[in-house]
Amino acid sequence: MTVQLPWAVQEELETLLDESGHLRTLAFLYASKGMSSKALTIWRILAKNYSSGLWKDPAREHELLDGNTNVISGREVAATEASKILEELSDQDLVLQHLGWIADVNPLLTVQVLTSEKRVDQLSPDEIIAAIDPKKVEILQRYLQWLIEDQASCDTQFHTLYALSLAKSAIETFEVQSTSQEPDDGKLEETKISDPGGNSIFQSPVRERLQIFLQSSDLYDPEEVLDLIEGSELWLEKAILYRKLGQETLVLQILALKLEDSEAAEQYCAEIGRPDAYMQLLDMYLDPQNGKEPMFNAAVRLLHNHGELLDPLQVLETLSPDMPLQLASDTILRMLRARLHHHRQGQIVHNLSRALNVDAKLARLEERSRHVQINDESLCDSCHARLGTKLFAMYPDDTVVCYKCFRRLGESTSVTGHDFKRDPLIKPDVIAAAPFLLPSFWVEEWGSFSYRRNMLFELQNLVPGKGSR
Repeated sequence: MTVQLPWAVQEELETLLDESGHLRTLAFLYASKGMSSKALTIWRILAKNYSSGLWKDPAREHELLDGNTNVISGREVAATEASKILEELSDQDLVLQHLGWIADVNPLLTVQVLTSEKRVDQLSPDEIIAAIDPKKVEILQRYLQWLIEDQASCDTQFHTLYALSLAKSAIETFEVQSTSQEPDDGKLEETKISDPGGNSIFQSPVRERLQIFLQSSDLYDPEEVLDLIEGSELWLEKAILYRKLGQETLVLQILALKLEDSEAAEQYCAEIGRPDAYMQLLDMYLDPQNGKEPMFNAAVRLLHNHGELLDPLQVLETLSPDMPLQLASDTILRMLRARLHHHRQGQIVHNLSRALNVDAKLARLEERSRHVQINDESLCDSCHARLGTKLFAMYPDDTVVCYKCFRRLGESTSVTGHDFKRDPLIKPDVIAAAPFLLPSFWVEEWGSFSYRRNMLFELQNLVPGKGSR
């Protein structure tokens, strides 16, 4: 509960606490009164005095007595209390004024201050980035990550700056690791290198964060990042950037020859989606250049997994005379059998199509040779007038109409309302046809037929139909 004191009493209390050295109590008093600037100044003085040894840290003294190693130091307490105040402040100048010393004590507290959602008005990202100490790289990276991922910033400047910062850290990390042990030059295992030191505010290694960001974002400048890492050993990162730039050959060279990651190289070929990409990869395996021995095992793996997509003759021309026959014989034989199988399948489909086409032509011919018998009692199915010697038409559903009704109904729709163009009529023994005009009692039908390509498989054992009217 906050107690409201008269101004004179409050001023006297402040003087008393100041003279008696109870600065912590005074800082809390200022904070409760909304006097943030004074409270922050006291917390800063306390942190400085604890670090310089002018004051004894009561937490450390207690630690020596009971052996407790988890006690928070006086500097940490001062920075924590100051950060609580700063998290709610929208006064950017005051925040930037105290950002540095809190970062020296605990970088995580600085990140909490910068990314706080408690303040009414958010801070200016450009001014915050400019104010962050260049040596506090992880604070900058965490703030940029918050802008991009949590605030969904689409500013290309922030994306590029974040990528460049991660790339610089990854290069430094790799160089530190290289001085302590022999790295596998260019291998994929490089991605598991951890950041040096145990005080990182990130849980994952910097290279892992870099690779994920390079793959997920399309808003950074890949050429600028590539210029930075061009002379480094960050080969997987280079492959990602070359992929962004559409440099397919360079990507395959890095994946297949530098990293020797056959699975990743084949997956990239699958993403390209062209058979010539697999052929290009096979050429790289068989002729790596720069004095490197041919990678026969990788070539056999490629032929085994994707040989059906390659031209066997082209593969045989590409194979090196030095390649052991026993390595590729089974795979090449399987390729040839698969190619022969596909060829024979194509022949079967072609011949079936020709047979169906012949059946369709025969059915059409038989349908056109159908006859209809008209007598004195025959009537038009539409107007019910006697046909006599008039011209008439017969539709595929065997309905007969006079020529006048035929002109009114049209060629494709009979008196029953059936539309033969939209829905062809398939009889048990015949194929649907267009209507025919008949000039006499006993004449041969004539006209055009309407049938669809997908109906060819329905045409079997077609027999001409006959009827009498």
